[in-house]
Amino acid sequence: MSCPLCEAEGGALIARTAKWRLVRAEEAGFAAFYRLIWNDHVREFSHLPADERAECMEAVVAVETMILRHLQPAKVNLASLGNVVPHLHWHVIARFDWDTHFPAPVWAAAQRPLDDARMAVLVEQRKALETDLGKLARPA
Repeated sequence: MSCPLCEAEGGALIARTAKWRLVRAEEAGFAAFYRLIWNDHVREFSHLPADERAECMEAVVAVETMILRHLQPAKVNLASLGNVVPHLHWHVIARFDWDTHFPAPVWAAAQRPLDDARMAVLVEQRKALETDLGKLARPA
């Protein structure tokens, strides 16, 4: 059985440790949509030993904290679904009251057109965020 998160990075690589990697997902209209992906193929969060669950959640919290500090979103969405790709990964998504889907989930229907000017500012702000996110990496 093939797994896209075992066979490829899963997005633009931002940081990697021996246990997990952080990528920016290429999701149209969402310039600050990240995935924290467990490197080993694990289907469920509960399948990790307690120390690895703690490491994973500490990384998710670190990503969320940096997003809040750099981008000041209206909300940060966290999700671990895995229905389509059953490989443990967390979505960490900055949400803004002006984004195309807010307040609905990113997977719902759009509520409004994309605000190109605000998106351009966000892409610029993302540079400093991703520099800091890269510092989460430790030698793999």
